[in-house]
Amino acid sequence: FTSDHGLAAGSHGLCGKQNQYDHTLRVPLLISGPGILAGRTTAMVYLRELFPTSCDLAGIEIPPSVTGRSFADVLRGESEGHHEAVFGCFTDSQRSIETDDGWKLVSYPKSDRWQLFDLRADPMECNDLAKDGHPRLAELKARLKTWQESMRDPILRNTEE
Repeated sequence: FTSDHGLAAGSHGLCGKQNQYDHTLRVPLLISGPGILAGRTTAMVYLRELFPTSCDLAGIEIPPSVTGRSFADVLRGESEGHHEAVFGCFTDSQRSIETDDGWKLVSYPKSDRWQLFDLRADPMECNDLAKDGHPRLAELKARLKTWQESMRDPILRNTEE
């Protein structure tokens, strides 16, 4: 079971799906079946990885054209994590990175604005740590830039300090 992305419906003063906050980005994902361990995982996955994961679980070869990576090893309990970070974007106005240790950086290229959140201490994303020059800021900017380069992002911006 999964669904579409959430609708802000007033969270952070927004209405719609045009943001990088978790209330919009995170979607429910429930998977059950033979060989899948019961319980909950915090492994970060992309919905586009459902197809290769389904192929993997069914013992079907994943077509070479598929760019997503199977997370069947997580479902079988053979691995706890899948990605060290996941990335998000909305048109040419927002980019984000969220790490498996609970940090999120959001870039607003059109306004040259950044937001940094410690999601473990601040799950509602209310305390922006970017304005204080937090030590994680430079690291996450560099990781976001590396991802943008790898994706040939047309709005790649200089993220160096």
